[in-house]
Amino acid sequence: MTARLAHIARIGEKFNSILAANTPQFGCIMNRAVFLDRDGTLIVEKNYLHRPEEVEVFSGVGPALKRLVDAGFKLIIVTNQSGIGRGYYTLADAVRVNEHVCNLLAREGVPIEKCYIAPEAPDQPSRGRKPSPQFLFEARDEINLNLPESFMVGDKLIDLECGWNAGVKKSILVRTGYGAKEEKMSPAAVARAVAVNDLTEMADWVLNCQ
Repeated sequence: MTARLAHIARIGEKFNSILAANTPQFGCIMNRAVFLDRDGTLIVEKNYLHRPEEVEVFSGVGPALKRLVDAGFKLIIVTNQSGIGRGYYTLADAVRVNEHVCNLLAREGVPIEKCYIAPEAPDQPSRGRKPSPQFLFEARDEINLNLPESFMVGDKLIDLECGWNAGVKKSILVRTGYGAKEEKMSPAAVARAVAVNDLTEMADWVLNCQ
């Protein structure tokens, strides 16, 4: 082999190694997820809720989410808790509430993969506070999620924006919590989303659009 041919061969080997390292591994199955706001979406909205005993899960939430789990969706809670940043309660308080919500749902056969909490007040710097998509990106990497085939559900415009910023398949507004008010106040923005009355209708819509 001449020196020139040997050089070309080395270049070809280098290119093939780079290509192999960046070729998608089609054997790796990516998961679909439904990201869920907490207050006003899963549970009744209460002013700076921080006591587990005050949690009220909306009627029908367990069966609705169970249908999504049975269809293969991972469920992830993403919640802003500005009361922590404002000094009204602690991160530990918010974690206890989340654990209680997860335990209640687990009794109905609904596993929550992970809970993300943004503790900052609106005027404080934050990487994860919605509408930032940071937590959705972290979940994507940690749980191997396919965001373009996933959904974001919440009762506020910032929940919808979080989903849009992350590139999910659809952001869904529930009219529980602040949802009905948000729909009236920001009809043009909400028009980009799907608006449903509750999580039962949300599950119907998600499963019907598969």
